[in-house]
Amino acid sequence: MTRVLGIEGTAWCASAALFDSEMDTVSIESDAYQPDSGGIHPREAAEHMREAIPTVVETVLDEGRETYGDPSEALDAVAFSRGPGIGPCLRIVGTAARALSGSLDVPLVGVNHMVAHLEIGRHRSGFDSPVCLNASGANAHVLGYRNGRYRVLGETMDTGVGNALDKFTRHVGWTHPGGPKVEAHAREGEYVELPYVVKGMDFSFSGIMSAAKAAYDDGVPVEDVCCGLQENVFAMLTEVSERALSLTGAEELVLGGGVAQNDRLRSMLESMCEERGADFYAPEPRFLRDNAGMIAVLGAKMYEAGDTVDIGDSRVLPNFRPDEVAVTWRSGEAVAEPVADDDRQQGAEAVVDLDGRRAHKQRLSKPYRHPELDAALRTRRTRSEARLTSEARRLGVPTPVVFDVDPTEGRLVFEYVGDADLRDDLDESGVRDVGHHLARCHEAGFVHGDPTPRNARVGGEDGDRTYLIDFGLGYYTDDIEDYAMDLHVFEGALSGTADDAPELLEAFEDAYREAGDARAVEQLREIEGRGRYQ
Repeated sequence: MTRVLGIEGTAWCASAALFDSEMDTVSIESDAYQPDSGGIHPREAAEHMREAIPTVVETVLDEGRETYGDPSEALDAVAFSRGPGIGPCLRIVGTAARALSGSLDVPLVGVNHMVAHLEIGRHRSGFDSPVCLNASGANAHVLGYRNGRYRVLGETMDTGVGNALDKFTRHVGWTHPGGPKVEAHAREGEYVELPYVVKGMDFSFSGIMSAAKAAYDDGVPVEDVCCGLQENVFAMLTEVSERALSLTGAEELVLGGGVAQNDRLRSMLESMCEERGADFYAPEPRFLRDNAGMIAVLGAKMYEAGDTVDIGDSRVLPNFRPDEVAVTWRSGEAVAEPVADDDRQQGAEAVVDLDGRRAHKQRLSKPYRHPELDAALRTRRTRSEARLTSEARRLGVPTPVVFDVDPTEGRLVFEYVGDADLRDDLDESGVRDVGHHLARCHEAGFVHGDPTPRNARVGGEDGDRTYLIDFGLGYYTDDIEDYAMDLHVFEGALSGTADDAPELLEAFEDAYREAGDARAVEQLREIEGRGRYQ
């Protein structure tokens, strides 16, 4: 039995909670900061924390006294949100947690706020090793557990999903938070076309936000803009989540973060998981918005694993990334396991039926996407896949022969190549081949778009060849940034699925430098620095 007091205050919500592991009960007291206009102002948010934290903590302790008696005897630890977040807010919470730890004479636990969002979903769902989508104000990323850490399988390349929505609503003149207002107005609107940017396992919101503001300024009804905005943004998150399930072979998905309270996002993810035969779970709303309940629950797991922090070493970490956390409370079950080949393979977008040495690929209609968006994506990606697969082959990159294509119906017929996905037979040779192949494509002025170990095939009649497949997200470009993003997508997927990732990443980059423009690797380093909370 473990009882932990949790304190949360990363940005806008001052919160305290008490978790009892024996009864699996969580009591939460919160006081949210509401700016008069615009977004969160750090100084005002910190002033709110300074006033609200003592009150919410005392309220929870009073409730605990009625049930358990003296807190110094009833509590096992004090847990606090150590980061990421707004520095002045975090420091106030850290100071309160240290004072309580000292006065109650109990250990202190420093919790990563983003990992807490994910762990509360795993805890409440009972899932073993799910893929985790976090959709919160300052973040959007997909994670999976492997080798003692949560690996970032995909993430936003610019702004968090909640902040992106808030930027549009501030432009319109609505108060914070903007997400619920977008959701309400979208119900009354008609879909309008806006940018849709998925780059393998990553995504970007800056283009769609600019387009949404421009559409509103041009007189498009705000309800219609909200509808298009919501449909595209959440479809992007759902698509990348499905790619993560396909890449890892996982059959469980949990959702976390404040934006996860949106009914449309949850319905998209439920629909996608139902189509795949995967299990989906989203905690109740009190665990989705910023709250101390998730801090207390993860704090208890960390305390039980002996993962505490001395007061002198407990400085807050405003840039605390989830993949920096040593996961001491879990072991064993990695999210990525090999998936056996069979006669009908389902990827993230399509199913493939094998007929001798031919592969009949059908790009599936996705019920979670708006019909107009779905039809446009299927047609565009089918056409790109056929064109770029053939183009790469002409350059000498091993790819399947394209026998037939029907863009409108999303159908292609290919030569069947390889014995297995590279993901299921990872070695340095195959990874080096991918580096060479991508360099050749980039030299010719186009990107693969989704070069993951699932989209490379190895073996077959030609022995040790490594083939690139599934160019559906590819496009022509002469921008070194786009070439670097291709490398980033492959490396992110490799890090999330390989036990010996560092050695394989080095081999991949060395091979790319040998065959291509080393500036793309230099640009890759710059891209890596854009990840949230670097």
